[in-house]
Amino acid sequence: MSEPPEKPIRDRTSVELFAGGGGLAMAVHRAGFRPLLVNELVKYACETLKANAATPRGETEHIPSPGERWPLVEGDVRDVDFNYLWDRVDLLAGGPPCQPFSLGGVAKGDEDKRNMFPEMFRAIRQLQPKAVICENVRGLLRPSFKPYFDYIERELCLPFEERDDDTTWREHDEVLRKRLDEAPTDPKRRYEVVTTRVNAADYGVPQVRNRIIIVAFRSDLGVDINRFKEAVRPRYSEAALIRSMLDGSYWKRHRGVPAHVRRRVMSRLPDTPPKADDDTLPWRTLRDAIKGLDDQSRLPQVPWDRLDRREYHLGGVTDHIGWPDARIYAGHTPNELDRPAKTVKAGVHGVPGGESVLLTDDPLPEPVERAAYPYRHRYMTVRETARVMTFPDTWKLAGPRGEQMRQLGNAVPVMLGEFFARAIATALDEAESQP
Repeated sequence: MSEPPEKPIRDRTSVELFAGGGGLAMAVHRAGFRPLLVNELVKYACETLKANAATPRGETEHIPSPGERWPLVEGDVRDVDFNYLWDRVDLLAGGPPCQPFSLGGVAKGDEDKRNMFPEMFRAIRQLQPKAVICENVRGLLRPSFKPYFDYIERELCLPFEERDDDTTWREHDEVLRKRLDEAPTDPKRRYEVVTTRVNAADYGVPQVRNRIIIVAFRSDLGVDINRFKEAVRPRYSEAALIRSMLDGSYWKRHRGVPAHVRRRVMSRLPDTPPKADDDTLPWRTLRDAIKGLDDQSRLPQVPWDRLDRREYHLGGVTDHIGWPDARIYAGHTPNELDRPAKTVKAGVHGVPGGESVLLTDDPLPEPVERAAYPYRHRYMTVRETARVMTFPDTWKLAGPRGEQMRQLGNAVPVMLGEFFARAIATALDEAESQP
């Protein structure tokens, strides 16, 4: 079951599109927003949502009461009518499919039929939410796509200026530019947009994951945009992690690390600590995730003789299953315990390559001369990967391993999403409390 918000702000409401395995939906919920509708197309992702927090809505346009499970509409977002929720929604959230813009995708950009940004704009026109949050890949900012991304931002500023079917995006962009130079006739139909480049590690997620977070506030609310930008600045840093290793506080937290591992890690650090000119906290590492973030307990070790795809319920934790045949080679390097994990990816076939290989503390049984990685390695378990994405251990993932990993790779890290959702809630509270 999804965890309740730590401190409800008000009875704020949300709608979640492209919900996937539930990372952003859970984050928004934990930040105090009550989901009125959740939409997802993929079968196993829908099963995950239903196993944890959602109930199929059916054909009835039901508006849930506080405490009810999330109404899930399974199927293509293009078939969903949002009009019954007009002016009832505080936050519209979603990560439109990013394949058109990712370096790993086919790179067709706005011509790709998987581009779902137009559906986000349609939802805004039918909901008129107070705020919007989208997460997507940094590929949107590549030079080849930057003109189109600028157009997306302008379209988000003026979502009610609907594009005709026979109008190109460049022609529509010219219309938007002119409208933005004019005073709005109705501030409720215009939005103030803030795009933030983020590395999830800078927000306490034990993973290097470079993304963009796009947030929009309805103009009539008078949200202090500069104050919001300050509220979402990074809170963690690599420099603080290095300082914690050099001053010993990191190793004090991980007392059981073998001396030979610690020496190897320390040998790669600078002799002089990075300047302590900020108040950031140390990046969290893969070792931190396995030990347990916040109130989590340590994950048990996976025995080397149990890399056999079988569930042994190690420590009572689900999806903590050993997997065989992990390899390391050039361009296929492992995750190291004393760094944030590499970016979790969905992968064409579910389980990616080196991104899910874990280098352990155990030396190789037979030392290899000049080995780049003199330790044994294995695939990360689904549960370890879920921790890297900051999902709670109670969150159940549906489907076989490949589908579970796909859901995690496509998700928004819960901690990152919650950080931004809480900042949005605070911005709305402050704006609405003004006389």
